Amino acid sequence: MTIGRIAFLGSGETSLAGGRIFESLARHIPSPLRIAVMETTAGFELNSPQVAGRVADFLQTRLQNYNPTIDLVPARKKGTEFSPDNPEILKPLLTANLIFMGPGSPSYAVRQLKDTLAWDIIRARHRLGATLVFASAATISIGAWALPVYEVYKVGEDVHTKRGLDLFTDYGMDLSFVPHWNNADGGIDLDTSRCFFGIERFEQWRSLLPAENIVVGLDEHSGVIVDFEAGCCEVSGVSSVSVLKSDDMKIHPAGAKFLLSELGQFEMPASLEEGIRPDVWEMLRQANQPADDAPPAEILDLLEQRKAARDRKDFAASDRLRGQISALGWAVQDGKEGQKVVKR
Repeated sequence: MTIGRIAFLGSGETSLAGGRIFESLARHIPSPLRIAVMETTAGFELNSPQVAGRVADFLQTRLQNYNPTIDLVPARKKGTEFSPDNPEILKPLLTANLIFMGPGSPSYAVRQLKDTLAWDIIRARHRLGATLVFASAATISIGAWALPVYEVYKVGEDVHTKRGLDLFTDYGMDLSFVPHWNNADGGIDLDTSRCFFGIERFEQWRSLLPAENIVVGLDEHSGVIVDFEAGCCEVSGVSSVSVLKSDDMKIHPAGAKFLLSELGQFEMPASLEEGIRPDVWEMLRQANQPADDAPPAEILDLLEQRKAARDRKDFAASDRLRGQISALGWAVQDGKEGQKVVKR
């Protein structure tokens, strides 16, 4: 399989720094660019369409050279017509090659997305090459452990732990993320760093996590792009990204690159479909099959990647790409004149 990049932003998804990260990602995405903006993180707010809409408007302008198609996905709350389990409102996710989630409440996002159709589709699209972008609250929610920002900072609960969506467990990694790492809104009187927790409460929270968990702290208006294929991470923005292990912390400034292995031992799932419900793959196959027999651009791009893998005799990668093409409803045929795809 060829999994997509993932970008994490500490804040400022609609800032100059955020725009540069989006543009850097867009350059690597095969045309046409199809963006899905999730409302879920802010789904408890009455103006969640406007919150997501501001990001969509920004991307429409910033990425205008890529002529993007941008859809809002109003997957706001379980048990309603806007449920993350409603296949009708999730249709844009099935063909999106860039999926974004941003501001809101981390714990709310976890409650609404955990074990849902929407989350399985997002994970499947990522395994098929789609780029994922998470900012602010969404950055927290997809980690193994979600920092309970509102519960502690706003409500006054004791420091405690909450499980996150744990996206990286699919790849054998144990990661948590903290945006707004260097926040200074509290001035000299109140420590609001570590996403408004302050250093003292953050250290209490971290002491409750398993020793093997790695925490990634993202300064405001800064981010990191994780490139699984290249095995590296690139820091972008105006400040830095910190990687905290049990007995160590490394700070990587903007413009720096570091190995993916610094975030743990990356492992591919045993199979493309592992851990994702079968009906999701069927939905993806149907959504990505055009009315005629001409393969879509995404299939042609995967086919070209497979050819390159075979040319360099990387047959393991070739087999993974064949499986990825198959999962989208196409069969690869090799012949004397080269390779081609036909509908399954």
